[in-house]
Amino acid sequence: MSTNEYQSSAATGWVIFAAVVMFVAGAVDIIQGIAALTKQTVYVLPESNLLVTADYDTWGWALIIWGIVLMLSAGALFSGRGWGRWFGIFVVVVNMIIQIAWFPAFPLWSLVVIGLQVAVLWALTAGWQGAKAELRG
Repeated sequence: MSTNEYQSSAATGWVIFAAVVMFVAGAVDIIQGIAALTKQTVYVLPESNLLVTADYDTWGWALIIWGIVLMLSAGALFSGRGWGRWFGIFVVVVNMIIQIAWFPAFPLWSLVVIGLQVAVLWALTAGWQGAKAELRG
């Protein structure tokens, strides 16, 4: 076995996990946005269940734009840039607030997303220092 083997730290793994989760969440948001634009019966909900109301076209475009923002944030995390970390933290916090707003409509989905976002937030705060150099190198 060679002594020159590359061994990444656990922190790097968590940051990569965070970037992948953000990328997948962005892709899911884009798919949901397209569904809201093309087939409005997918999201038929009683008005009283939502904390935020919008027409389906607005909801669809907002999901598509937010999905792109999440994917851009994931790309910044993959690059290991310091601004990408702060942008990722901001995006995760906003996404958690959005999930709380949609909780009455989709409680299980919101809980899963909030749980994943907590793991992402932990990776970007507690695990960043050990991962920064490895991601850039």
